[in-house]
Amino acid sequence: MKPKVLVFSGYGIHSEEETKYCFELFGAKADIVHINDLIDGYCALGKYQILALPGGFSYGDDTGAGNAYAHKLKNHLWDGIQKFINGDKLVIGICNGFQILVNLGMVPALEKRYGQVQAALLPNRTARLICRWVDMKVSAKSPWLAGMDTFSAPIAHGEGKFYATPENLEKIRQRKLIALVYTKGKMSTYLDYAANPNGSTKDIAGIIDESGRILGMMPHPERGIYAFQRPDWGVIKEKCKRLGKKFPLYSDSAQIFRNAVNYFLH
Repeated sequence: MKPKVLVFSGYGIHSEEETKYCFELFGAKADIVHINDLIDGYCALGKYQILALPGGFSYGDDTGAGNAYAHKLKNHLWDGIQKFINGDKLVIGICNGFQILVNLGMVPALEKRYGQVQAALLPNRTARLICRWVDMKVSAKSPWLAGMDTFSAPIAHGEGKFYATPENLEKIRQRKLIALVYTKGKMSTYLDYAANPNGSTKDIAGIIDESGRILGMMPHPERGIYAFQRPDWGVIKEKCKRLGKKFPLYSDSAQIFRNAVNYFLH
């Protein structure tokens, strides 16, 4: 049976379609659901195995990116969310979704204190929106990241600078909750950019909770799943041609969605 994915929407989230497409591409059944339909009882969290909070600018980032949407979830759906994460389910927050997860206290959730805010995503060090590709290294175990070492994906955010107090940062490090770190790779070398695009502490691009089943990340894997979407696709194509190899269909970031679907199929 295909795993079912709930893709949140509403109030300025705008990457629902891409996110739904990626999950269904690898064998899931995904529904885009407005948050109010969940609140009003037209849809139930319990019928899904995966929750996805996509990118966007919910509530125009007023009161801080992801903050207002997190409060709406906390005030109206928190009991259902807690029940969901206590099961063998998966949750991902991408960009604005990551900001929502942090403000909701779902990551890092040290000592399993879900609902307690323990980190923040602050304005970029440039104080400007950044839109480019980045390289990342996988540094934690998670069903989302199984079999992955390094990969590249686009970013598009104004508040992606990860911050935690020194005490919490040390706990995050000790518990191996730093899932992704920005690193110097093909994208930063090819485009001559700094590896860390926003000034994140310890180059953090994504974190997990202690179960590993909840992943928050700033880059957008759903916007670069095909190899031809990469800015260096022409170089890759030429190398493949010279070596007599077939040009790959998918980019390395597609594995995230494949992993999530396979988690429930195997």
